[in-house]
Amino acid sequence: MVGGGRIAGAEEPAFSDDFESGTERWEMLDPNTWKHGERDGSMTIEITDRSSEYKPPVRSPLHVALVKNLELGSFEINFRVKSTKDTGNHRDCCVFFNYRDDQHFYYVHLGARPDPHSGQIMIVNEAPRLALTDNQRETPWDDQWHRVKLVRDVQTGRIAIFFDDMSKPHMEVFDKTFTGGRIGLGSFDDLNAFDDVVVHAR
Repeated sequence: MVGGGRIAGAEEPAFSDDFESGTERWEMLDPNTWKHGERDGSMTIEITDRSSEYKPPVRSPLHVALVKNLELGSFEINFRVKSTKDTGNHRDCCVFFNYRDDQHFYYVHLGARPDPHSGQIMIVNEAPRLALTDNQRETPWDDQWHRVKLVRDVQTGRIAIFFDDMSKPHMEVFDKTFTGGRIGLGSFDDLNAFDDVVVHAR
């Protein structure tokens, strides 16, 4: 499991899954584009197709896997992710949080090359996704596994995403529009494998 720098003996996680027992704890919005299988000696969930039959009501990611029976305001999530297809500047990974429904949620888009619609912390609020950040830092995708951590604090509004370096945020912003909801993983329209998911309530 990825610890994300937490001290040994810290509180039990609110959720953890290494996918060794299947995918019953997850809701895939388009199950046909996800699979459960072995990669690099470990069981994972994996996006299998860049296109999707899921049609969100406003422009937002197509590949969404949400944790079942878990809604949190403030939390920290750690996981491992591997980009499984080299699409150059399009490589990405998404983390969804404070997800109320398909028109009310935040997500972080870890795009390889940032622009106003890629590589930003986003909000979907009854309108197409809108960047809350003006990030200029590229996400250094390759064919290896990477560690990701997202910290959400609804009291301060902080949203901070970490990529491999767990000491310095890759992106950070403060927003209090949504203060609770579901948590998930996925991609806008790219291919990834996910493993070792750990969520702590804060």
